[in-house]
Amino acid sequence: MSAYITIKNGTYRNFNINNQTFQLVADYKEGTKGGYVTVLADESLGEFAGREVRVKVDSMRDVEPASAADCATTSIEANYETPKRKEKAMQLETDEQAIERIRERFDILEEMTEGAVDGTVRAMIVVGPPGVGKSFGVEKVLDKSAMFDKIGGRRPRYEVVKGAMSAIGLYCKLYNYSDAGNVLVFDDCDSVLMDELSLNILKAALDSSKKRTICWNTDSRMLRQEGVPDKFEFKGSAIFITNIKFENVRSAKLKDHLGALESRCHYLDLTLDTARDKMLRIKQIMLDGMLDHYEFEEGAKQELYEYVDTNKDKLRELSLRTVIKIADLKKMVGPGNDKWKRLAETTVMKRA
Repeated sequence: MSAYITIKNGTYRNFNINNQTFQLVADYKEGTKGGYVTVLADESLGEFAGREVRVKVDSMRDVEPASAADCATTSIEANYETPKRKEKAMQLETDEQAIERIRERFDILEEMTEGAVDGTVRAMIVVGPPGVGKSFGVEKVLDKSAMFDKIGGRRPRYEVVKGAMSAIGLYCKLYNYSDAGNVLVFDDCDSVLMDELSLNILKAALDSSKKRTICWNTDSRMLRQEGVPDKFEFKGSAIFITNIKFENVRSAKLKDHLGALESRCHYLDLTLDTARDKMLRIKQIMLDGMLDHYEFEEGAKQELYEYVDTNKDKLRELSLRTVIKIADLKKMVGPGNDKWKRLAETTVMKRA
């Protein structure tokens, strides 16, 4: 049974704690100046909720026994999963159930992208680890929507932006795709999410009001040269594909801006947080025909999957990109030749 304590007066980082009750993780320890007690943080400690934290106190008199009923949350264990609890819960899920969960998330991603095309979804943030196919589903839907534009020789109504981008570059890009039905995809373009000025521009572009007006109130020769006005209405949609989980950003200033941006967007976490999830995503994509164009001999795809699964802890990156690299090696050496394994050990695995 879990034990609980009330901290009458204590501190954790920038948080002051007064008469708050937490689940106890480790008893009071004496330090050089006062002492500390280890507890499971709740939502009052912001981004640290669910983590085991050491709260500083002047003495043991600042700590007293309590009960779960005194906690701010009805059930800390239910609301905040530690990594061990999460792993235990995942073990209760069968592979088939997990694959279906993952497939459903990616199906939702495609549905939401369709919503961005028709303007129903103004903005979406897609979060997931690298190399799991976040971009693929989005671009597939956008390519289909722009088919008639391409046939007619017109500029597609969407663009995928990658790499670094300045705030004024972002302003110009939003202007170029400001018409209704246009979609801008920021794929691992995290510079716009880590810059205060860029975030202010995005907040204006994705505001919940009927009319979304963006202004550039500083004189700019670049805007004059490009023929971009210092004010325009943005009617398009935006999709942000990133590896960054907003709740893990430490900068308090950026965190406020990201929170405001998140409130304007649909937020889709693809929930691929464990090696098992990533392997099941790889299995799902392989079953859906990712390697069909290699025209491998019978049993080769299963052999390749088992090889990746066996060596997943040795790979530099557990991702679909790594699977494609290994498939390229297998195709290169030809059927009936195991040399691809030695090549893979040298090129895609960590050094021992």
